[in-house]
Amino acid sequence: MPDRIEKKIELKAPVSRVWRALTDYKEFGEWFRVALEGPFTPGQLVRGKVLYPGYERLTWEAIVQKMEPERLFSFTWHPMKDDNSVDMENETLVEFHLEPTSVGTLLTLTESGFDKLPADRCDFAFRKNDGGWTVQMQNIAHHVTQKP
Repeated sequence: MPDRIEKKIELKAPVSRVWRALTDYKEFGEWFRVALEGPFTPGQLVRGKVLYPGYERLTWEAIVQKMEPERLFSFTWHPMKDDNSVDMENETLVEFHLEPTSVGTLLTLTESGFDKLPADRCDFAFRKNDGGWTVQMQNIAHHVTQKP
């Protein structure tokens, strides 16, 4: 079982536009489908109501780790948060790296730390998030091209 998920997508939008889509909490909420209660601030918890169909009963929570303008945005979260019976003792680290390209921005998403999850939940969390990030990368691509 791998310890990390990695997704890359080249977006036809400048780094500044992608950065705004990632770090402005209202824009993040639009493409990620979560109604966040407030802005992203390093070291702070941010939460909001999940708007993704079928998951509306859930609350999204993350602790912002780093915000290095137009380069790196990261947070930690609990990948099994939707299972109320699960202890929330282990978090994974989500990182968005931005690099300028000739057509726009290379966005690289990594989520690491799956090896710290309990063995009986690791595989499920990895598979679920791997599929989820595939969808979310398409969501942000659509967002930055439809709302320049």
